[in-house]
Amino acid sequence: MALYSRLSIPDCRRVEYRFLMLAATKPFKIGSVEIGGRDLFLIAGPCLVESESHAIKMAEAIRAITDRLQIPYIYKSSYDKANRTSITGHRGLGIEEGLRILGRVANGAGVPVLTDVHEVAQVRAAAEVAAVLQVPAFLSRQTDLIVEVARSGRAVNIKKGQFLSPHEMKHAIEKAASQGNHRVMVTERGTSFGYNNLVVDFRGLPIMRSFGYPVVYDATHSLQRPGGLGSSSGGDSHFIEYMARAAVACGVDGVFMEVHDDPTAALSDGPNSLPLERLAPLLEKLKSIHELVHGES
Repeated sequence: MALYSRLSIPDCRRVEYRFLMLAATKPFKIGSVEIGGRDLFLIAGPCLVESESHAIKMAEAIRAITDRLQIPYIYKSSYDKANRTSITGHRGLGIEEGLRILGRVANGAGVPVLTDVHEVAQVRAAAEVAAVLQVPAFLSRQTDLIVEVARSGRAVNIKKGQFLSPHEMKHAIEKAASQGNHRVMVTERGTSFGYNNLVVDFRGLPIMRSFGYPVVYDATHSLQRPGGLGSSSGGDSHFIEYMARAAVACGVDGVFMEVHDDPTAALSDGPNSLPLERLAPLLEKLKSIHELVHGES
């Protein structure tokens, strides 16, 4: 089997990559969860913090599944979604109440928590609660935000902008690492393809992994149709299993999913969320694929 392949990138340079899906990364810990190590890990939860009872319910339900399957797990949810399609879009409970609830999830369910921040001024408060601070895709070129998130000392997840090529994410990583924080991962969530549509170029996963940092695949946002319903976003959740399996076969370190017990009633991103009842069967398949790719028994 050839250990080398050549991939074209947009600026027409020809870059030679080693067998990228197995390229070495820099593992690190988030609590008891190892990122970029031997095991596939999961980042999952509802898009928004809808209520305290719902957040804790979802965290405990997902943790029960991941504990049984021995899959490291990080809970994700947002206290505020600033990038809504319209002014009427539901944004969440706000930073004070949202972070209070996320703190209850972290303590009550015993799982690390990830949440996104949209402004430099939000970083300090979010870092008091969340183990991972996420830079949203639309803000992945915002130097001040990335630097401040890295300075917080929390682990950093930078989502690749829908407008960026994979190799440009190296600059985002370098911005975070410039602050001495190397607990950094990057997440693929699709590329804009015309109006109201996203596509995933799976070559981007090994390209980004070649930078030496863990790579995550967002199996639900990459199936979003931004603004596709006119005043809100649509989505194609029936493709989640297919896309997630393909990404794990490409050698990603983790999978990111918006999971909801009733997507039709979700306050945000329901059309592209994975119903809770489909999570366990999917994770079983993903774990098997991951072990096959990495040569584990």
